[in-house]
Amino acid sequence: MGRVENKVALVTGAASGIGLASAQLLAKEGAKVVLADFNVEGAKEAAAELKAQGFEAEGVFLNALEEQSIKDAVEYTVDTYGKLDILYNNVGGTNLHKDLDVVNLDLAEWDRLMDLNLKSVLLGSRFAIPHMQKVGGGSIINTASMAAFASDAIRSAYGTSKAGVVHLTKYIAKQYGKDNIRCNAIAPGLILTPAAKNSLPQEMLDIFTKYNALPYNGEANDIGYGVVYLASDESKFMTGQTLEIEGGHYQANPTTADLAKFTK
Repeated sequence: MGRVENKVALVTGAASGIGLASAQLLAKEGAKVVLADFNVEGAKEAAAELKAQGFEAEGVFLNALEEQSIKDAVEYTVDTYGKLDILYNNVGGTNLHKDLDVVNLDLAEWDRLMDLNLKSVLLGSRFAIPHMQKVGGGSIINTASMAAFASDAIRSAYGTSKAGVVHLTKYIAKQYGKDNIRCNAIAPGLILTPAAKNSLPQEMLDIFTKYNALPYNGEANDIGYGVVYLASDESKFMTGQTLEIEGGHYQANPTTADLAKFTK
């Protein structure tokens, strides 16, 4: 307990999944947390549950596709708690019906995902950094994806936007490190968020499990613990890095599991 005591954190995409788990863990470790989400009722409900447990939290509306909305969420955090120490840029998504291979993907969806997944990280950081400079530093954490490092049959825009997040993280780290502002990213593999559980059939989940180095898939808290680490002073000499939290899924030749069976 107390790993981020007296820190103020803004978590985007915090009404459910990875964002919610991260906000809960940050609060339990002593941070005052603002949960921002397009689903504002969900964000406020989650904040109320944290308050009922004795933690400090507020929920606020966020449309990550609108610059003013991102700025408003940052300003709300500072107005409410007086400062901003931690920003977790977690909003992101894709559309498997439109984000296809390069020849067939919807170009409007390409533009939307660049705004949602990449530009929102730029804007959140842009508005947060001046407040962090005022208090002598801070930690910015960005949600990337293993799709930034491994190609796929579809999700061309998603993977490209997340690769941009990885590199933007390095730029922020280099440009603002002397202000004691650290910037790191987390690249999750498959995480069993409610959205994943509801949209992926068990057969697909089994395929991921098959190729993981570990015998199970990740949970939202697995990413949340990484967020707490990057938000805390435990990672004070770490910046510009991307933590890959993915169960070893991408760490070996993908044929290894099948070849092992063949050679037995």
